[in-house]
Amino acid sequence: MAPPPIPRPPLVLPGFEHVRRNWNHTYGTYAARLLPGEYYVTSNDEGVYTTLGSCISACIRDRVSGIGGMNHFMLPASADADGWKSTSLSAATRYGNFAMEHLINVILKHGGQRQNLEVKLFGGGRILANMTDVGMRNITFARDYLATEGLRVTAEDVGDIYPRMVVYFPATGKVRVKRLRSLHNNVIVEEETRYLSAIESKPVGGDIELF
Repeated sequence: MAPPPIPRPPLVLPGFEHVRRNWNHTYGTYAARLLPGEYYVTSNDEGVYTTLGSCISACIRDRVSGIGGMNHFMLPASADADGWKSTSLSAATRYGNFAMEHLINVILKHGGQRQNLEVKLFGGGRILANMTDVGMRNITFARDYLATEGLRVTAEDVGDIYPRMVVYFPATGKVRVKRLRSLHNNVIVEEETRYLSAIESKPVGGDIELF
């Protein structure tokens, strides 16, 4: 017997047409794949997934309407004789703020209510050699930002030495997290190193655009 035909993908919200979506046979739904520096919001019953090393993903949704999404970001860093450290506080904060604000603002723009938002936080593993503080800086920033905004984290899996595969379903709030074995994590390290180089080459100005 032939397998049932794969349905057409649900309509995408404006501005997210570039995000790659594929049919996921395991979950029986479409899922959008995020790369470092991207985010995705949906009002449909579909998943969002990404692989995290030192980066952080905030999974945020309106628990009443089900609209929500995920981001994938890292604070910029700069090298000096003492290893790796944050750039100026204003620069690091600006990048992190943009990553969080874009996600939250799009959810609210499409009908989400701030008082209904729930947040789950993932990533920040210590996987980049000579940059052992990057993951923790990302975790600290995300926690501080959410506390300042009055948004409560209802679940998290952060830190440690593991990269993670995260699959999030905004319609239900369910998350599947798989901690990945190290195996040198070459693909993840290379991807995040390219991302760091890209954000460090961008000027920090009022019109900065990360996504």
